Amino acid sequence: MHFTSERRLDDGVVEREFTLDGIPGILWTPAAASAPVPLILLGPPPLGLRRVYPRLVARARHAATDGFATATIELPGSGDRPRRPAAEQARARMRRAVDAGEPVTDEIIDALILPLVDEAVPEWQSCLDALLALPEIGGPVGYSGGVVSIGVRLAVVEPRIVAAGLFAGSLVPRAMFEEARRVTIPLHVLLQWDDEGNDRQAALDLFDAFGSEEKSLHANMGGHTGVPQYEGEAAARFFARHLK
Repeated sequence: MHFTSERRLDDGVVEREFTLDGIPGILWTPAAASAPVPLILLGPPPLGLRRVYPRLVARARHAATDGFATATIELPGSGDRPRRPAAEQARARMRRAVDAGEPVTDEIIDALILPLVDEAVPEWQSCLDALLALPEIGGPVGYSGGVVSIGVRLAVVEPRIVAAGLFAGSLVPRAMFEEARRVTIPLHVLLQWDDEGNDRQAALDLFDAFGSEEKSLHANMGGHTGVPQYEGEAAARFFARHLK
């Protein structure tokens, strides 16, 4: 892990940009941590870190007030990372289907999401290796947001992640429902009831499939960007219960 910049935000949170094997990322740490702190991995949407930076840094600052470090990395094919031709083709097919008022088929969803999961999850694990080697990061570790299928896979394969907050959106391949049954860590799942870009029933079915004994579904009226502010506070309480 190579840090490329460091700055202190106006609330004292330290923000450091880094690269790891050519993958850009950002680490935020609380201002006055006297001991190694727990870590929350912030999963970004596949839009590029620069584009979603305001949302990510707001979540990071909120977490820092609770004594948590947070980190994120650029997803494969996003931001300045090389394009993934197969994913671009699948995305174009999806747009054509949506524009024509046709359903997005399982074949399109699989082509768009499954290779992304296969590539992104090992990258997250390598990032976690590097982050936990830093003296200021101690764990335990949580995962928050991002592409839900990446969160599901990480919850299954990464034992260092002890709790996850998931956004019940994005297209979900059928294979992920079987993986969801193997998830056992506590889950806090957020669903926007009128999210125009996501299949509500698929989100409900995925929640039902999770094998966790502790799982809660927070459903609110409104579209994708209409998440109530109090849901951020509920998620903070969830991570405080499981990471402190």
